Amino acid sequence: MSRIHLFSIYILLVASLILASLAFWKSIGEKDQSELVSENQSFISQLPPSGDSIRLFDIPKELSFAGEKVPLEKGDIFERLEREIYVNAYWESNLILLLKRSAKYLPEMERMLKENGIPDDFKYLAIAESGLMNVGSPAGARGFWQILETTGKEYDLEISQDVDERYHFEKSTLTASKYFKKAHAKFGDWTAVAASYNMGQTGFSKRQQEQLHQNYYELYLNDETSRYLFRILAFKIIFENPGAFGYHLTEGDYYKNLPLRTIRVDEDIKDLPKWAKEQGSSFKDLKLYNPWLRDRNLNVKRGKSYEIKLPE
Repeated sequence: MSRIHLFSIYILLVASLILASLAFWKSIGEKDQSELVSENQSFISQLPPSGDSIRLFDIPKELSFAGEKVPLEKGDIFERLEREIYVNAYWESNLILLLKRSAKYLPEMERMLKENGIPDDFKYLAIAESGLMNVGSPAGARGFWQILETTGKEYDLEISQDVDERYHFEKSTLTASKYFKKAHAKFGDWTAVAASYNMGQTGFSKRQQEQLHQNYYELYLNDETSRYLFRILAFKIIFENPGAFGYHLTEGDYYKNLPLRTIRVDEDIKDLPKWAKEQGSSFKDLKLYNPWLRDRNLNVKRGKSYEIKLPE
């Protein structure tokens, strides 16, 4: 038998095997596809009607920030507010935790803002800044109020290797209040104060001068500051009536602070974990309730003292 003949037979055998394989995998694919369609149809049939899972919210027709009117009659203003409401209301996991966490901090924050002559709505600025957590930003801002190091030192917060009072709830809240007062003396309205907290007083003042308008809602600003006030307003609307947005928390759902005792310290502590244990507590509790302590030791300058809180 010639080589050409043998080669032809070989080619026919290979082609037959390829065709048989294609037919086999096609039949398997059709079967899998049929099963997949069946499974999808079964899953889809279990889903609730779209109207039960996604719904539109009633947006307030009138709104104010710190007693100052928000011009919702203007189309772009209404759209910007609505955007932030939907973005936050439908971020369910984040909002649930925010609501639960708020009970630990907002009552004391409300008291301090009131004592310092700051409108109550500024508590929602803290929520927009940090989610009521002692977080840090890439720009170097720290704490609930996201205070920069230069600003903190300007308002007499201690910022060192072992102490950073930007993480101190009461002291940072007092610092933010001082900033708001100073900015209000400069701009004359609280809306501008809030906007300047985001982009800086110098930057906001420059935009006012360039665009010949003083009102925040009339200015063309960077995307972050353009959204900033509306994020604050969205939190105000949702927090004041969470049930309208589908959040029905009971009293027992909210987080609570443990009863704390205060220990005044006026001497160096060389080993904070050991010191905490001697107080009948732990280093974990020490850091949890005193996040302003940034190291494993505490150096106390002559004539200075600190108040450390631990669970009773």
